[in-house]
Amino acid sequence: MQISSRFTIAIHIFACMETFGKDYKITSDFLASSIQVNPVIIRNILSQLRKAGLIKVARGTGGTTALRPLDQITFYDVYLAVDLLEGGELFHFHENPNPDCPVGKNIHASLDDKLMQIQRAMENQMKQYSIADVVNDVKQYIVNAK
Repeated sequence: MQISSRFTIAIHIFACMETFGKDYKITSDFLASSIQVNPVIIRNILSQLRKAGLIKVARGTGGTTALRPLDQITFYDVYLAVDLLEGGELFHFHENPNPDCPVGKNIHASLDDKLMQIQRAMENQMKQYSIADVVNDVKQYIVNAK
């Protein structure tokens, strides 16, 4: 199990928008240079964030801005926007456990509820952190590095 890198890339995007937005136009090329991924990946993630109502992307002249204050955008909001979960479930169950095996026959009944509780706990924890928390930390690291 692993949440895709789209999640951390999206948070990196927000940190760049806040850190550099007053001095630079925040374009996919600009973001790609900080994140060191292909600008196409950035554009795809920006599109997901835009569809989720988290950012505004200016066409033509370029530029990206958050649509809400960063302390009102949680990790959970970003996770929902960019990590497309199959059927809304974090854990993907193996397809065909053997119904003739006593373990295979009962593994779903044994695991399903536990895995959903783990997912809910993780999602509730994600709701405790905002993009502002990361931006504030990044700014502090920048100041301390000088």
